[in-house]
Amino acid sequence: MKKIIWTFGVIAGIIAASFMVASTIACYRSAKFESSMLLGYTGMLIAFSFAYVGVKNYRDKFNNGAITFLRAFKIAGLITLIGCTFYVVVWMIEYYVFVPDFMEKFTAHELKQARESGLSQVELNKKIAEMEDWKKIYSNPLGLMLMTYLEPLPVAFVVTVATALLLKRKAQPGQVAI
Repeated sequence: MKKIIWTFGVIAGIIAASFMVASTIACYRSAKFESSMLLGYTGMLIAFSFAYVGVKNYRDKFNNGAITFLRAFKIAGLITLIGCTFYVVVWMIEYYVFVPDFMEKFTAHELKQARESGLSQVELNKKIAEMEDWKKIYSNPLGLMLMTYLEPLPVAFVVTVATALLLKRKAQPGQVAI
């Protein structure tokens, strides 16, 4: 089971991190954060789909075609957690080494969007304060790490639950499902 978790977790991590790097490059070339975000989340979905492949592989090859919801959830969850960790580590390297000006560019983009949307000065001041809070969080490596985990974890959780629901299968008479 460990080999399956690590194999598919590393595959998921490489895919998620690759899409994230591609989305950062796209963002820096066009300054369109929205399309970069779409590319990043698409990559997460593709990457975390390997949790399905890993659970199915375990169920069919090593567990006589049966698996409980909890065991499937555990395997899928660990696979996606490894994928998330790759994503976070690569983003932290990318952020500190290659795009240390990311928060300045992101803040400028967000404030430009806010101004163009016609926000009142009070609402604009709230947005400015919000972006300053984000800068403070990102200035601390622990804050950066935790905030970065919050990006892929919701996608990972949905894929984990869906995988466990789709692949759970009761043991046939005479079989034992774990």
